[in-house]
Amino acid sequence: MNVLVLGATGGTGRLIVRDALAKGHRVVALVRSAARAALPGADLIEGDARDEGTLRRALDGCDAVVSALGTGVGFSEVSLLTVATRALVSAMTYVGVHRLVCISALGVGDSRRHGGFVFDRLFQPLLLSHAYKDKERQEAAIRTSSLDWVVVRPAQLTNDPARGSARAVTDLTGFNGGKIARADVAKFVVEQLTTDAWLRQTPVIAW
Repeated sequence: MNVLVLGATGGTGRLIVRDALAKGHRVVALVRSAARAALPGADLIEGDARDEGTLRRALDGCDAVVSALGTGVGFSEVSLLTVATRALVSAMTYVGVHRLVCISALGVGDSRRHGGFVFDRLFQPLLLSHAYKDKERQEAAIRTSSLDWVVVRPAQLTNDPARGSARAVTDLTGFNGGKIARADVAKFVVEQLTTDAWLRQTPVIAW
């Protein structure tokens, strides 16, 4: 399978590229600077993920897309995910690529208030409010599309070694936070390229 990866130079994105290549997929990575990307084995295309024309060009010959785009902690309005995802949905629809696996986060949508006391009462409202509004709009753009999508909502990310498995749930009754390694998120995301187990669902994944 030929896979376009957005956010490929981020902490989780690099692991997604590695795992996808290891599974025999061809990876195309849309990056701002090919010279600084350091993604051995991937085909690099330079450009802005918010530009639909660039996305159409990057999608040429691809069968699926993984979006690992993210925004940082901050006190200012952000719109990267909103703008990029709307452009991506339009580009994918135009060129006829249907499979999209997108990384969101625990705390978005109906997973709000399932991150644990400190996260729910302090961290998310004080430090992540703008970023999470951006993620909400991102998910809305995906949900209302005609794409074959999976939105993955990881719990708190760590750089621990992979455990090789992740617990995925959509029924969050009794679920209050958790952690998961970026490496296990990458593994789960790559698996969604070739299975319909979570099609058009928003699984939370944690250990």
